[in-house]
Amino acid sequence: MSDSKFKKLSVEKVELDITNPRIAKFIEMYGGDITAEQMGLALGAGETPTDGNSTTFYSLRESIRTNGGIIHPIIVNKQADGRCVVIEGNTRALIYREFVKQKVEGQWDTIPCMVYDGLSQKDIDAIRLQAHLVGPRDWDPYSKAKYLDHLRNAKHLTMDQIVDFCGGRKREVLDYIAAYNDMEEFYRPLVTDDQFDQSRFSAFVELQRARVKQAVINHKFTCVDFSKWVMDGLISPLNMVRQLPRILDNPKSRAVFLKAGAQEAMKLLEVPAVVDSLKGVTLEDLARELSRRVLGMAYSELQRLRANVASDENAVLCEARDNLAQVCKDIAADE
Repeated sequence: MSDSKFKKLSVEKVELDITNPRIAKFIEMYGGDITAEQMGLALGAGETPTDGNSTTFYSLRESIRTNGGIIHPIIVNKQADGRCVVIEGNTRALIYREFVKQKVEGQWDTIPCMVYDGLSQKDIDAIRLQAHLVGPRDWDPYSKAKYLDHLRNAKHLTMDQIVDFCGGRKREVLDYIAAYNDMEEFYRPLVTDDQFDQSRFSAFVELQRARVKQAVINHKFTCVDFSKWVMDGLISPLNMVRQLPRILDNPKSRAVFLKAGAQEAMKLLEVPAVVDSLKGVTLEDLARELSRRVLGMAYSELQRLRANVASDENAVLCEARDNLAQVCKDIAADE
């Protein structure tokens, strides 16, 4: 990769990157004549503040306004014909343009850039992956998966190259690509473009677990059936996908699930004696005991769990991990 140079470029002369995965889906819907308004929508200009930790267009815009500019320069590729195309930083460039248009107080006509000359497509892919798959402002999971699928099946990068670029794990990359393909093949035909909900992608990632997909098949359901369950809200929250093997294996819970959803079905599978004995225990005490048990786990016990990775016991442990991670994230979130 060639050396970059720091420059301040006219924000109007910097071109937004229409191959950005969040923009590409709009081009697929509306064609190549995407407008500035549609570009802003694709980059998240229509988002509203959330209670989570993710950076929305709104919060980023207010941060830039308050600080009088961006902290990290955007990355630009200067092409042979002299055009300067944004490789990383489309949202920040769009915010600068918006401030110019709205005559917001400050210096918004030029934007700090790290400029490369004639980057190869391989180098562009490496920058995108580092910035958005492991960087501070992630693409949403569906957009990540779309781009990974593009690199694997259109650009024909090897799996080792993709993993090296993004610093992830091979299994995770494979699951994302498989989930993207399942969602496109089985879920997309069931809904209109306006109804297509990218946030349901995580359900299709969970579907890639061998025990989950095998349970669906064993009970003579299909990926189309699974997509309908997701579409109809029978699997809510989406991490309940992990409980499908237990739900489908029990005829009574399976019948309840198909009518009322996973949460109602799971009520039939709870163990009353255990649940009742723990009702009076505080979360703090439960957490302390869980930590004590995990830290004191014998190596032989770990080996036993490893011997059957797809077991219900391991699924429950992973579910507890994810739920604890989410509540810790919610606790630390800014108001």
